[in-house]
Amino acid sequence: MAAFKDLFSADASDYARYRPQYPPALAAWLAGQTPYRGVAWDCATGSGQLALLLEPHYQLVCATDASEAQLATAPGRKGILYSCQPAFPTDFPDEFFDLITVGQAIHWFATDAFYDEVKRVARPGAIFACIGYGLCSTGHPATDEWLQHFYRQVAGPFWEPERRYIDDGYRSLPFPFETQLATPTFSMQQRWQVADMLGYLGTWSALKKLRQQRADAAVLLEREWDALAQCWPAGQLLTVHFPLLLRVARL
Repeated sequence: MAAFKDLFSADASDYARYRPQYPPALAAWLAGQTPYRGVAWDCATGSGQLALLLEPHYQLVCATDASEAQLATAPGRKGILYSCQPAFPTDFPDEFFDLITVGQAIHWFATDAFYDEVKRVARPGAIFACIGYGLCSTGHPATDEWLQHFYRQVAGPFWEPERRYIDDGYRSLPFPFETQLATPTFSMQQRWQVADMLGYLGTWSALKKLRQQRADAAVLLEREWDALAQCWPAGQLLTVHFPLLLRVARL
């Protein structure tokens, strides 16, 4: 089994606080595609954002993550069973799940081995969904120009190679499933102050790597944060839009 590339445990509380929330309509649509709403598996659940949305639609949601620190930040719910285990192999029985989801994590996996596990634990007719989101925008020209600059010029050299799947909207993601579903367009947005945006940017794996590899990281980032504060409308909430990435198959 490939080593777990743990890029998020160290700042698990920030991840839980600042990462954007998936739209409830996404969970409702996924549930509507499953013929039986028995058990769902949210793989790489992190702090449980997607599992919480799925919980009202299923008798049980099994939410797993390889990071104990991430799971420690996940809210408890009667209908969610959290467990610390890798994406593969798992201890779940064969043909167990009606829905399998993986949110903003499939690009980190050894997909062939994970897909074999998905096929093993999915019930016939189950739905499998890979969900992610790309670089956000605000509709405010100066702020969006800064975001593009920061993403590409500042953070760009420090992204892991797997980030390419996010950048191309999951189009090149290996997804060798015969019955793929057409998907609606979902709106994924937050209302943020500049402090919220700074918190979110701080969870980027590229920034962790930048801080490790550049001796001037603190000065560089302080300069960039000042630039963002200057272009963000003073004291205002902006609607921050995230492009939702979605690949769905019936197994």
